[in-house]
Amino acid sequence: MIARRINRFWRLLMTVLCFALFGLGGLLLSLCWFNLLLLVIGDDDKRRRLARRSISASFRAFLRFASVTGVLRYRVQGADILRQARGCLVVANHPTLIDYVLLASVMPETDCLVKSALLKNPFVGGVIRAADYLVNSEAERLLTESQARLQRGDTLLIFPEGTRTRPDEKMTIQRGAANIAVRCERDLRLVSIRCSEHLLDKQRPWYHVPATTPQFEVVVRERICIDDFITANKQEPALAARALNRHLLQKLQLIC
Repeated sequence: MIARRINRFWRLLMTVLCFALFGLGGLLLSLCWFNLLLLVIGDDDKRRRLARRSISASFRAFLRFASVTGVLRYRVQGADILRQARGCLVVANHPTLIDYVLLASVMPETDCLVKSALLKNPFVGGVIRAADYLVNSEAERLLTESQARLQRGDTLLIFPEGTRTRPDEKMTIQRGAANIAVRCERDLRLVSIRCSEHLLDKQRPWYHVPATTPQFEVVVRERICIDDFITANKQEPALAARALNRHLLQKLQLIC
């Protein structure tokens, strides 16, 4: 009993340290490293790729530190598939606060669809701007921007639930990922994320520490061919998007 209490207290201290380092790292990247890239590298594409690789490397360091200190354990099955993905959408469920961190840590140059509100966050706003992530505030430009990024070979990471899953509630997803996939005619790759404990979810603060060390498991799943939905719906984008969205919901409910 005493050993368990000591272990839990240690993980609480390390959790506080991890998130302090995470916030500090975001500020340092934004204020120092990304500004240095802006001064030294004139080519926008090269600067964007270096910024994204820097973010991925910092996430790997964060996860390793969290693992070494016992805050969490994690495993990614199929990381090579994600690293090699080009010009497609990666669609995942969203159970915890660090789902993006887990995926971006193994996807060095991924793009990501993010909420516009995050641009005002002092810890991640600069990171989002430097990485040139796709922001969902401008609906009229979203498809055009998505098409341009997918054509240049970007992989677009999307969490179709829009926000973190509420435990024990029915899953619902937005149609954005399906619309982009259909109208840009791009395949999708499914990814499932699971955590053994209730941690960093919608109903618990970041400093909540479960009784046992949480185990994160990320599994790269099947690739969904967009041609099947476009052909089946006789080239009608709206019908194809609705059919694809239903299919995505069914798949995510099964694998999560």
